Amino acid sequence: MSDSDLLLSRRRFLASLGAAGVGTAAGLSVFSPLLAPTAARAQNTTQLTTVKLAWGQTAICQAPISVALKQGFFTKYGLNVEPVNFSGPTDALLQAIATGHADGGIGMALRWLKPLEQGFDVNLTAGTHGGCMRLLVPQNSDIRRVADLAGKSVAVSDQASPIRNFFAIQLAKQGIDPDKQVNWVQYPADLFGEALRKGEVQAIAGDDPQAWLIKRNDHLVELANNLQGEYATITCCVLGLRGELVRKQPEVAQAITQAILDAQQWTAQHAAESAEIFAPYLPSTIPPQDVAAILQQHTHNHRSTGEQLRKEIAFYINDLKTINVIRPETDADQFAAHYVPDILSGPVAHQHVHSQTPA
Repeated sequence: MSDSDLLLSRRRFLASLGAAGVGTAAGLSVFSPLLAPTAARAQNTTQLTTVKLAWGQTAICQAPISVALKQGFFTKYGLNVEPVNFSGPTDALLQAIATGHADGGIGMALRWLKPLEQGFDVNLTAGTHGGCMRLLVPQNSDIRRVADLAGKSVAVSDQASPIRNFFAIQLAKQGIDPDKQVNWVQYPADLFGEALRKGEVQAIAGDDPQAWLIKRNDHLVELANNLQGEYATITCCVLGLRGELVRKQPEVAQAITQAILDAQQWTAQHAAESAEIFAPYLPSTIPPQDVAAILQQHTHNHRSTGEQLRKEIAFYINDLKTINVIRPETDADQFAAHYVPDILSGPVAHQHVHSQTPA
């Protein structure tokens, strides 16, 4: 990255987004002033490598990004991160990364793998955590297992959501056609509970924080989640980086990946403090203690990279074949080998480090 890139001011950064047609209409906007530079980030940014990182500020499983900014994990590895608030679906976030409007971001693997199959130039460098998908039913429900969804209506946020796909896969593995034998009904997540109470659906397939809150507030039963059985040690969310960045600036890609993994581990070990850092980005109706409780149910100490991540991605590719999302002729191992580089195979570059070690 040239000196002129490193000296790019916030005003010119805003202008560049506007010139590229990237704004709120595309799901991207310059990040909220709530994340003003902290003492750990108050460095001379000309000495750091500037990168743009997109994230959904209300996605609770991305809380470690706020931790990385607040606690200085990015500056520890020589990075000046320009956080970009992303408010659209995560498949659009993947497109933003592939087209250079962001250098990286975190999204759900089951949402991203189909666009990658279609050729998006994004590399997956780390699995960040497991958990956050829940299948909920009333306490008096006759649905006692996933297979009992046959003939029922299930609330989902959209017909291509990773949560819908995940539970559709579980049905397919039990010989049930999820497209023909289950009625997936689309609702805004904040109407899931009302749809269930009215009898319009008999189950809810949602993600956190909404699913966790509905379960607690409406006293629902968690029939299944994505930390059970063979999924207990598999990531659900992945860090994606712009392919060109990985190829031409591997030391920067390595630094981003390591900073995110460090922040994930810190979050797992300091759930209460992480919740306090992240809570301002959620509605005031979700207090920090609820955020901490949710974070503790996720596996933010999950650290899959390289060969381990390739195994997990190949596993998901084969899963998605069972519901006809991925083409049957796609080779899962070749796919994983192409999109998952050995980004941390060497020592992390520290040549631009000018900050203190995070607390």
